[in-house]
Amino acid sequence: MSKSILAAGALVWRKSEEKKIELAIIHRPKYDDWTIPKGKVESTESLIACAYREVIEETSIETEFGRYLGEVNYQSLEGPKQVSFWSARVLKENSFTPNSEVDQIKWVEVSKAAKLLSLDTDKVIFNKFIKSKYDTKPLILLRHAKAISQDEWQGDDDDRPLDALGQAQAKRLLSIYQVFNLGQIHTSDAIRCYDTVEPMAKSLGLKLEVSSKVSESSFKKDRDAAFDYAKDLMKADNRVLLCSHNPILPKMLNKLGKNSDVDTDEEKLSPADALVIHRIGKEIIQIDRIAAPTT
Repeated sequence: MSKSILAAGALVWRKSEEKKIELAIIHRPKYDDWTIPKGKVESTESLIACAYREVIEETSIETEFGRYLGEVNYQSLEGPKQVSFWSARVLKENSFTPNSEVDQIKWVEVSKAAKLLSLDTDKVIFNKFIKSKYDTKPLILLRHAKAISQDEWQGDDDDRPLDALGQAQAKRLLSIYQVFNLGQIHTSDAIRCYDTVEPMAKSLGLKLEVSSKVSESSFKKDRDAAFDYAKDLMKADNRVLLCSHNPILPKMLNKLGKNSDVDTDEEKLSPADALVIHRIGKEIIQIDRIAAPTT
């Protein structure tokens, strides 16, 4: 069986002046169909970064991403294809120039979208969107990138730096997490955490919020301090990323999701893996996992 071609896209939505939900669908002259913005993954690009890029390239619309909506599989002219989708709220609509790939963009009320979408696979994603709560904000729990091993390091563990792979991972994080339109980035004061998110914070123009309360060494002495820190971030009406350590983050997630109906992800986080908690206020709506960037 041939390997599937990977692609990604997003269901782009906005609220009209009448407070109705509208979706952006595009017309492709090559296929004469109405569909959801999407396209093929490039080289080592992550799926979510691909989806973000394709939305901008095909619509000129700037968005902030929300929940993962799932994937569809189908046979294309090029071979088997697997397409992953996210929900994406409009931030800014720039001028659109019709071209050979996309010659029209149409805003459609959500109640009418299913009739206009040409592909059954798009309708599957649309149905997942309308059945879910999609106006969420993320709290992202990111494990630091790959660090020098404890056996190789003679100094204080909090001073243990990233290795070459970790430095490469840190440089790739911006393309993944810029899609969430982050308002804050918090980090453990351990060097390996700080160096993981500092390049991304600098690129986004965000001041890093540094705290010893979510470091591995402090967690061994006082778990409640880390949990309380996470609870405060959960309460805040903001789009937040927190960089910390593997022993802490899964336990933190379990604590935050204790009274939630959503199953928490208890698998170990590898370096530069993340868990994305999509929430409305303190209510957890969905938890997504994002794998470390490939280099």
